[in-house]
Order: sequence, then structure tokens, then C-alpha cells
Amino acid sequence: MDKLSFLEVIAAMAVFISLLLSVFLVTVKTERKLENRLFAAFLIMNAIDISGIFMHLFVESYNLKAFKISAYLLVMPLFYLYVNAVCYSDFTLKRKHLLHLIPFIVANLMLVPRLYLAEGAAKEAFFTTMWHSPEMFVYQLIGELQFFYYIVAVFMILKRYKKIYLENYTNPNTLLYQWLFQLTLIFLFIHVCIFLKNIMRYTAYNDLFIWLHILAGTSFLLAACWFILKALNYPELFRRIESTLQPTEDFAETLETENTTDETKSFQIEQLKKFMVEKEPFLEPSLTIQELADQVNIPVRELSVLINHHLNQHFFDFVNEYRVKKAMTILKDPTKKEYTVLEILYEVGFNSKSSFHTSFKKYTNQTPTAFRNN
Repeated sequence: MDKLSFLEVIAAMAVFISLLLSVFLVTVKTERKLENRLFAAFLIMNAIDISGIFMHLFVESYNLKAFKISAYLLVMPLFYLYVNAVCYSDFTLKRKHLLHLIPFIVANLMLVPRLYLAEGAAKEAFFTTMWHSPEMFVYQLIGELQFFYYIVAVFMILKRYKKIYLENYTNPNTLLYQWLFQLTLIFLFIHVCIFLKNIMRYTAYNDLFIWLHILAGTSFLLAACWFILKALNYPELFRRIESTLQPTEDFAETLETENTTDETKSFQIEQLKKFMVEKEPFLEPSLTIQELADQVNIPVRELSVLINHHLNQHFFDFVNEYRVKKAMTILKDPTKKEYTVLEILYEVGFNSKSSFHTSFKKYTNQTPTAFRNN
């Protein structure tokens, strides 16, 4: 099998799996319909783009082939909207999101005079040398600028998501952040391959052009399967935040000038620490800063500033410190030596073995087992 045939096989497999997963995402019964449909649309647009590798075997229409090329400009907007839908529980599609179609519309309008409206030999001649035409140079420039804009926007969303989650929740399901972050990096890698492939198009290195094509197609195929299968097998790992939540630093200065004196802050910190020791609210695995604020009778924004600024800890670290201390007490208790580490981590409020081990080692520089043995 030569390289071109191998490339066509890889492309056909990628298209088939992408479309199969898309059908499943659209038809499966779930409360998470919007993000599933956005991801399905993302997979479909990628499938349309990859189908260009073998489209010539089945389709003769120059218009359809050109439309396939421009469809790539819908991939990044769909990925961006998907990340928003996954991260924010209150995200909905609005009319303003139609603005994301502008690059796609512009690209197709450029092709109207010399391709879509052309006939016969003129259309064939243009399509044959299309990648050396001014229209395609502008198209590629638009594509690169669009990709840069959206990839930066996605990284900013993920950064904000992680910050807000750590400030407002305990035991966050960081797999969501990790998967989205890793998928974004993989997508960035794939685009670098595509970018290099497009450069090779204008050189004599035809073999390198084909291998970069194969690398990009294979990477997309593996990444899409890995991500979507994990997401479907572990839906309980996903937890989203409201888009109205703000990082503490956005309102900390205002609260500092408006409200409490140093004496009041000291009293609130003492009250908070006493409450954590006596009432042990940290035993609730899904404890949020709003729930703790209600229990300790401190406005949630003031509590956020107290923990994140005056105690210089994320809410996540603040709560897990008390959980680790209680776990240390149990591990040192000779009457509870029969307790397994797994039993202890659930008893003190953790719901993840990895999260428990990470937090425990952070505070003690030892694993739970090593701590108990010592």
C-alpha cells in the first residue's frame, strides 16, 4: 500500500468514527444536550474537512470541494462554543454567536466570482491552480488569524475556570480541566501539522507533505476517540461553574475599602477556624464556599476574600488542609489501624484517591501509607 492509499484509509476511518460518535451524541438521552450537540457538530466539521482526502473518488463537483475547504473555518468557533458549554452551566446559544460565521461567509464570498459562478473550462482551470490564487492566500491568512484568536480565547476560558473552581469548590473534578486542556494542546499540535503541511504544498517536498497529512489525520482520530469515550464513560466527573462567578481578585479590593476593619477580619478568621474544627463541615465531599458561608454566617464574598487573600489559600486547599489533618489523626490512632487508606479518605471528605494523595503529600511530604508506618 502506498502512502496516498494509506492516507485515504486513515481519513476514511477518521470520518467514519467521527460521524458514528456524532450520531450517538445527538441521539443519546442526557441533560447535557447543548454541549453534546456542539461537540457532534465539531466532529462533523472535522469529518467534512478530512473527507477532502478521498472526496475525489466519489464527488466531481468543484463547488462542493471548495465548500468543503471553507468548512474548516467553522471548526474553531464550534470548539470554542463547546468549551464554553462544558465549563459554564448557564451557557446558552444566542444571536450574537452568529458572528462566528463571518470568516466562513467571507471565504465563500471570495470564491463566488471565479469558482461558484464560473462555468466549464474556466471553473476547472481555477480549481486546478486554486491554491496558488490570491483567494486561497487570503483564505489561509484568515484561517491562521482565526485559529490564533480562538486558541488564545480557549486557554483564557480554561484558566478562568480553574481559578474560579479552586476558589469556590472542594474536590473539583479536575479531569474536566485536564481533558479540555489536553485536547486543546492536541488540537494545537494538529494545527501545527496542518500549517506545516500547507507550507510544504508550495515546495518540492511532496513526501513530507503527505506524511504531515497522515500525522494530522491520525492525531485527530486518536484524540477524538480518547476524549469522547472518556467523557461518555465518566459523566459524573464533569462539574461546571456559573459564568456570573468572578475570581476573588476582581472584587477583593472593593470589599477591602468598603467593609471590614482589621479587627473584624481577625475575628472572622478566628470564628471560621473554630467552626471548621468544631463542626467539621469539610466532611461533606461536595462542600462549596456558598454552603460554608451560609453555615458560618459570613457573606460569601467576604468569606472568599478572607480565605483567598488573608489566609492566602484557595478554598480548595483551605478545606483539604482540615481533611488531611483529620486523616493524620486517624492514621496515628492505634485503635483504627484496621482502617484502609481508601476508607479513611472517604471518611474525611475526599471522594478521589488521587486528590487525597496529592493533598496529603502536599502537607506532610509523605504518602498516607508512609505516614502511618512512621
